[in-house]
Order: sequence, then C-alpha cells, then structure tokens
Amino acid sequence: MQPSPEVKVDPRRYFESVEEGRSKHAARQPVCVYLETTNRCNLLCTTCPRTYEELEPPADMSWRLFTSIVDQIPNLQRAVLHGVGEPMLVRNLPRMVRYLKDRGTYVLFNTNGTLLNERNGRALIEARLDELRVSLDASNAKSFLAVRGKDYFGRILRNVRAFRKLQEREGKDLPRVSAWLTGLKETIAELPAFVRLAAQIGVREVYLQRLVFFDNDAIGLARPDQALYEQMTREDAAHLEAATELARAYGITFGASGAASEPGMSLKRDDDGSPWTLCRRPWTVMYFTANGRALPCCIAPFSQRGYEHYTLGDATQQALQEIWNGAAYGSFREALLSDKPPATCANCGLRWSL
Repeated sequence: MQPSPEVKVDPRRYFESVEEGRSKHAARQPVCVYLETTNRCNLLCTTCPRTYEELEPPADMSWRLFTSIVDQIPNLQRAVLHGVGEPMLVRNLPRMVRYLKDRGTYVLFNTNGTLLNERNGRALIEARLDELRVSLDASNAKSFLAVRGKDYFGRILRNVRAFRKLQEREGKDLPRVSAWLTGLKETIAELPAFVRLAAQIGVREVYLQRLVFFDNDAIGLARPDQALYEQMTREDAAHLEAATELARAYGITFGASGAASEPGMSLKRDDDGSPWTLCRRPWTVMYFTANGRALPCCIAPFSQRGYEHYTLGDATQQALQEIWNGAAYGSFREALLSDKPPATCANCGLRWSL
C-alpha cells in the first residue's frame, strides 16, 4: 500500500504534550503500538513469566488482526513487533514490517537472535526494518544458559556477527543492531565484558535493561534480590563505570537504566514516592497480544500475574477507539493518576533496575 497521507507528528513533542491535561479520557489516538506477533518462544528464560506458565493459548497474530489494528491508527508513528514470544518464529514478520514501513512508521522488535540467518536477515533489510534489538543477557555461554535456559550462545554470536558483516558488505545501515543485557546482580559484573563482546561481533549499541519482577511468588532470576534499583553497591557502580569507559573507547553507544521503547518515555523515580504518575503510556501507547487482548503496556505481564487483572479490551471484538476510550481504559488512567495505582503499575514503577 502507499504511505499514509496523514500528517505525521513528532513523537517526542507528542509525549511532552501529554504532560498537560491527562485524565481518564485520551484526547488523541495512540502514536505507538506494541503488536505481539507471537507468544511462542524457543528459549526458556528465567526472567520471563511465559517460561513458567501459559499466559494465553499459543498463537501467532493473524494477518487479518494485524492489519485491522494498524489500519485503525492512521497516524501511527512507532510499531514494536514483540511481546512475550520470539518474533522471528513468525513467517509473516517481514511482510508485517513492510506493511508498516509503507505507512511511514518506525519499526523495531527484540529478538533472541537464534533464527537470524542470512535469508531472514536479508528479508528484514529488504522490508526496511529500522531497529533490531538482540536480547543476549550474558557475556559467556555459562551465564547465558543460566539466564536464557538453552545453550544457544555461540550460535547467536555467529548469527549476529554474520548479519553485521552482511550489512557492512552491502552498505546497509538499517536495521540498527543493538545488544541488551537485563540488569541482574547475577550478571552485572559481566557488563564490561558484554560491551567488549558487542564490539567483537560488530554491534555498535549496548543497553542495560531494567529488571521487572512479580511482587509475590517471584520466578527464576526475576527476584527482588536480583534487582539493581535502589540496591546498587559501589562494586556494581564500578562495573557500570568500567562499561561506560570501555564503550567510549570502542565508539559504542551505551545506555543504562533501560532505554525506553518509545522516545521520551523513560521513567525515573519521583521524589514524592509515586513514580507511576510519571507514566504516559496509557495516553500514547496500545499493546495487543497475539490473541488480540489489549494490555496497558509490555511491562504488565512481567509485573503482575494474570492478564485478567489488566485486560482493557479485545481487538477481535471491539474497534480500537471503543477500547481506547472505553470504561476499562478510563478506570485504569484514573487509578494511575491517584495514590492507589493499578497493582501492575505500582510493581513496575517502583522497581526499575537502575
């Protein structure tokens, strides 16, 4: 299809404009959408709830549902094609990327890198993917197995290195490739080695991602004692500083405390003890599971058990505008602005990894 004739807005200015006049009603359509292209995965990460329970029936998002959602947001600025599964398991993924790019949308997704072969890589380049984030989470095979659950470390390094060489050989700057490490006490000492590893495989961006965990009945390594937020020791800080200096020496872009998935949306602890009130997502972002369930954001499944506690609609049964300014979304927004936020937001906002 042809690019949308709609006049595009600057996402950063849009997010800033949301600061004023937030209420239960959203005055504008969302400018960012998370589309969980699949909830299937080929790893068993010890920081992910889907490893320990079935969150929804296994599914890939259908082409019909995908286009239905996208076509209802004509001014869509940003699309994130991941949720709790591995996007590269989806046969239609390059087609989805191309469909969004033809509308002028910025497109990215996280991948574990296990399926990044030359054929898949070329398809994503040709589809004009903007950003490919590789969740590696370790600097060596032993730590990778402990965090990610399967012994694919060497395979992923080979895949990413080969993809970067393909890009360099053919002069392709996009997609931007970045490597991500979840902030854990278990692996923070590996952060400098992680930066060095990224340089070795040709990756020019590295990010330390926040850890989110269940308040009760924590799972695997997603536990309070593993979080770095408000628990940074001098030794932890030294690892962070060493990584920062090493990245500078290699000419690598490095960001800590979890780069936001949308421009202008990183959160910081508020001095009044209610950091959830800083969140702009319920006024700017929609998230849909592979089965069409509307959730408040990508953090929710990691912050509170049970989708039934924060389901805001069903895209297979409702129009997006009906969901976006429906009763469930309105109640959610009101609670977020109060001193008694939804449980999923209280757990999220109080527990950033850095």
